[in-house]
Amino acid sequence: MSRYVYDKAEYHDDTVRDLGLPEEHAANHTVFFLRWLIEHSLMSKFFEEESPDILSAFREGRVSIHAVYEWWDQCLVEDMLSDDGNAFAQAYFDFDHGEYVKDYVRVLQRDLQSQFHVPYTEENYQAISAVIDNRFGAWRQATHR
Repeated sequence: MSRYVYDKAEYHDDTVRDLGLPEEHAANHTVFFLRWLIEHSLMSKFFEEESPDILSAFREGRVSIHAVYEWWDQCLVEDMLSDDGNAFAQAYFDFDHGEYVKDYVRVLQRDLQSQFHVPYTEENYQAISAVIDNRFGAWRQATHR
C-alpha cells in the first residue's frame, strides 16, 4: 500500500531554480500549511513520536518550520497527519481540487510573479492561517465533525 503524498519540495526544485529563487522557496507553500496543522493538533501520533526533539525545538522557537519539514525530507504525507488532518487536507490542500492554492495565490501571491516568490514570514503566516481557520471551520461544519 502506498502512502498518499500531499507534496514534496523536490517537485518544485526545478521551477524555483529556473526562477532564480532561494531553494527554501520550493517548500514555502507547504510549510505554511504544515505549521497550521501542527498548531491545530492535526498531526498523527506517529509524527509526534518520530520527531519529538525537532517538534520541541520548533514549539520553543529554536528552529523554524522549514527545519521541521527538512527533518521529514521535505515531504508531507498522509501518515504524518491525524484522521481529521488527512480528511481536511484531502478536501482543502489537494492541488488539483482543493482551495488551498487558490487561497494562497489570492492572499499571499497577489502581484508577485509566481506563488514561489512568496516569502515565508510571520505576517504571511498569520494572513494565510486566518484563511485556513475559516476553511477548516466551514469544512468541519459541513462534515459534522
